[in-house]
Amino acid sequence: MKAVVFHEHGGIEKLSYQDVPTPRPGPGEVLIKLHAASLNHLDIWVRQGLPGMKLAFPHIGGSDGAGEVAEVGEGVRALEKGQRVVVSPSLSCGECSECLDGRDNLCPDFRLFGLQVPGTYAEYVVAPARSVFPVSGGLSFEQWAAVPLVFLTSWNMLVATGKIEAGETVLIHAAGSGIGSAAIVIAKHLGARVITTAGTDEKLEKAKALGADETINYNKVDFAPRVKQLTGGAGADLVFEHIGPPTWPGNLACLAKGGRMVVCGATGGPHVQLDVRPFYTRQLSITGCYLGTRGDLRCILELVEQGALKPVIDAVFPLKEAAAAQQKMLDRDFFGKLVLQT
Repeated sequence: MKAVVFHEHGGIEKLSYQDVPTPRPGPGEVLIKLHAASLNHLDIWVRQGLPGMKLAFPHIGGSDGAGEVAEVGEGVRALEKGQRVVVSPSLSCGECSECLDGRDNLCPDFRLFGLQVPGTYAEYVVAPARSVFPVSGGLSFEQWAAVPLVFLTSWNMLVATGKIEAGETVLIHAAGSGIGSAAIVIAKHLGARVITTAGTDEKLEKAKALGADETINYNKVDFAPRVKQLTGGAGADLVFEHIGPPTWPGNLACLAKGGRMVVCGATGGPHVQLDVRPFYTRQLSITGCYLGTRGDLRCILELVEQGALKPVIDAVFPLKEAAAAQQKMLDRDFFGKLVLQT
């Protein structure tokens, strides 16, 4: 099969479109003929190399994929050849207490496609049947591939952890990112008031079209005072945080009393300095989120099927042009998701 691989960490020039062996499904697994895979910033970090990360080279990146079941392994009964499916970004043991309690994202053996195991920048991928979800033909494979990781993480941050309620105000950073655009869609579905940031007016216009109530160009205005102004001095009830050091001070400054911040990433760097006093004087809270559960993903896919949630796609590239797609992501020249046709 064809796949995009890298044989060592480094820049986008390390990505190679080449032939690799087609995987075979074992007991309880299925082989999926992928038709689309979408990019996440994680793909870039994995290619560049993360502290303490050890990969078996050559490595295939990519956590999101959609396609058709090509072959089922022994013991698989819930899926059959030819079904349209979405692949969950994550793998877990399915047997530990966390998995049995429906908290599989806390499994000690929790892994991600494209990180600990070969990913979806390929024509085929093997996955456990429990990590594969049938979907309809109501959306294209490209649209389905744009859903899993960003919608699952956003759902966890806003719903499972952030517990956002209708009428509350949420600040969502980086509206143009895949996760930022997904968060806007989910927050508006839940009836929240959305304030979002971006670095260009063009992206802010697109955020408005998604349903954002208020927008802030962070290259023109300091976002924290503006959030306070837009909320009559009260501040945001929830901050959706995935940037890191550049936004943390402002995030804490514009949180309402009793406000909470949910964190899933650090594209701007891993280290922040904090004044701990606001946490007790204003009773603030910070909670980390890592992806979500299979139950969450099932709920999300149902809402997408119903048209309540819609993925946002900026551009589609052929698989062999994955390097160009990653460069577009690095250049921040996109709004929503970048997708590869496999």
